Amino acid sequence: MFAHSGLVLLVICAAFFLPKVLKLSTELSMLIAAIAGAAAHSILIAVTDSPHDAVPLIPVRHIVEGAFTYFDVCLIFLTATFFMALLRESGGVAFIVRKIVSTFHARRTVCLLLLTFVLLIPGALTGSGATTVLTVGALVGSVLSAMGVDETRRIAIIFLGAAMSAAAPPINLWAMMAAAGANMPYVGFGKPLLVLSVSGALFSMFWLAGRGESKIDLKAVLAELPEVEEGQSWLRVALPFALLLGLILAGRIWPFSMPVLGLPLIFMISSFLVVILSPRRLNIWSIACSTVHNLSTLVGIMIVVGILIQVMALSGVRGLISLEVVTLPLGVLFATLFIILPLSEGLVQYAVAPLIGVPLIMLFNMRGLDPIIALSAMSVIWPLGDCLPPTAVVGRAAVLELDYRGRYYLDFVRACLVPMAFIALTGTLFLVFSTKLSFLGG
Repeated sequence: MFAHSGLVLLVICAAFFLPKVLKLSTELSMLIAAIAGAAAHSILIAVTDSPHDAVPLIPVRHIVEGAFTYFDVCLIFLTATFFMALLRESGGVAFIVRKIVSTFHARRTVCLLLLTFVLLIPGALTGSGATTVLTVGALVGSVLSAMGVDETRRIAIIFLGAAMSAAAPPINLWAMMAAAGANMPYVGFGKPLLVLSVSGALFSMFWLAGRGESKIDLKAVLAELPEVEEGQSWLRVALPFALLLGLILAGRIWPFSMPVLGLPLIFMISSFLVVILSPRRLNIWSIACSTVHNLSTLVGIMIVVGILIQVMALSGVRGLISLEVVTLPLGVLFATLFIILPLSEGLVQYAVAPLIGVPLIMLFNMRGLDPIIALSAMSVIWPLGDCLPPTAVVGRAAVLELDYRGRYYLDFVRACLVPMAFIALTGTLFLVFSTKLSFLGG
């Protein structure tokens, strides 16, 4: 059994790294690895001469089932990002940033504080750091430039803000996927995720941009920002968010009276309100097509992650990895998780949540740690790896969006190290003392 699973694991690893060497995309490499692993599993069963265990060379049923594992998560991705794209195209995002700068240009600290929350909102609603970069990255970057923040620090701020926005509640995909794999309800994660992500984002912002002139050149900043459509107002911007929050809270406050709408439908209802309130005519079809195009890579990864996890479960590889993880000494895990989690995220992205997160949660639960706090801590450390090779999805998106001219690893990644260390340390402390912090998960 161990030999069978070990051989399939070797095939999966080889089939993943070979396409990566040939410069294929991460999602294609993972799909090839999954199919190769499934074929290896079938061949090994055939070699054992057990006719009653015979399976097809490519188990199509399992591949299809795996592809739909995270179908609901993909719908949340698409609808939430569509909502933010409509808000951006209506001028709502630019309106918010211009109002912040106009009101607090003489108070640098307050301005940085509010810009931090602007960075947190898109990823918190969509679960995607790339959405934060594409929606508000350039706008916040323009303001930071006028505040005297150098190019490398600006890129680092945008990336770290995007990483923490992806970790922020209500939608944290790592926590959702690991909780689903461990048969845990995605309940009680709001407070710990909020504390960890907000503290990490604030530390990153003030560490990298806290020094400089206290007063901002208002004319220079406003000249860099997009013009706002006449008629745009706080009411037009706030009402869709109020409706979104109201529909989410209504299901929790009146669970037996409120119909179960689901997050995708809630985002679409809120999007409809954005269209109605927009001061300019929106090309809904064009925005929808652009949203799907921008998220094609992310949705593709979610689909192939489901296929890969299904094949690993079928062949026993997932059980083998889980066994190796749960037998590690707890002290070794505490001392190395802040390195293992970002590196694994950079390697296979969201696949690490069900692959490594599920056995870790079971291990921590058996050792008496609070599983909600522990998973929240890991789910804030994981997105730090989105600037690391071979994937580096969010890091690359930030570099391209802001047209960064510096060196990627020697300048950009190095500028992120101190805030990343703070976030990893905070997450590790939450993990170690999770039982004492269990009140946050209530």
